[in-house]
Amino acid sequence: MMQDQMGIPACFSSGERLGDDARAVTRSGQSVFMSAYRTKIADQCRLITITWCKNLLLHGLSVSVEGPEGDSHYTCKVEVKPWCFWRKQGSKRFLVDDKPVDIFWDLKAAKFNGETEPSSEYYVAVICDEEVVLLLGDLKKDAYRKTGCRPALIDPILVSRKEHVFGKKKFLTRVKFHEKGRFHNISVECKNKRHNSGSNSLNGIDLEMEIKIDGHLVLLVKHLQWKFRGNESIHLNKVRVELYWDVHDWLFSPGLRHALFIFKPSLLSSSSSSLKASSPPFSSSLTSTPLSSKTGSCDSTEGIDHGSTGSSEFSLFLFAWKVE
Repeated sequence: MMQDQMGIPACFSSGERLGDDARAVTRSGQSVFMSAYRTKIADQCRLITITWCKNLLLHGLSVSVEGPEGDSHYTCKVEVKPWCFWRKQGSKRFLVDDKPVDIFWDLKAAKFNGETEPSSEYYVAVICDEEVVLLLGDLKKDAYRKTGCRPALIDPILVSRKEHVFGKKKFLTRVKFHEKGRFHNISVECKNKRHNSGSNSLNGIDLEMEIKIDGHLVLLVKHLQWKFRGNESIHLNKVRVELYWDVHDWLFSPGLRHALFIFKPSLLSSSSSSLKASSPPFSSSLTSTPLSSKTGSCDSTEGIDHGSTGSSEFSLFLFAWKVE
């Protein structure tokens, strides 16, 4: 399995980082959704990482700000327990390079709908120099009124989203491929096809994997035991999405193991009116780029379209933990 080069903080542990994070996730059985944004904070262009965790007892919210060298972080954690209602609204302060940063949140009426992160009726605001440098949720007016701060001049850019989800055969998530787009529903399903014989079968079973976006089949991988790593380009309206998968540990490693799916969108130069998939050759290996700060100015980055190249900074990393 490829090495995970983006450590994800465990919400309820003291200082664990992954590889230890993978063990922390499996121990608790908690779902983890992490979103990283680039914006200007404490006089530098930095990554702000918002992590939502959920297990049987509580929801957790963690806000982490990248340090000056890109490898250290300043972190603020919130635990939302059912019996501690005051925790569902509040604020905390911590220092980033000796500059105060305030986190305000209101989750009193947040609608989670059984998910790890809320879908509506909430806000989480990150404040620095009397500016709201990052604001999540739909209660934006409430956030500005509560904090008394003005919007920042620079809009934050969503750089990546990383999710740990658990399931038996089917794994679901919702994602925006760019900030101004709509949510898309993604499903990954592994199926067993029985055969009497054949060199492509494993113990008489041939494995298939289906990936759907908004109910449309965009990828069907037959003989998955031989094509456990690969990549494909799919088209969704005006966006081309590069899809990479590595399910080796699902098939060949004992115990609870995860597969990794990466969705990397880029803007097409010409529109595509329907959902379709192309078929480049399968790749024999899969590598990913570490998530780190760019040296360029925060001011030069807006939305998904970056000049004539049409490239996007955003990537979705989906870790699908298969429970037997």
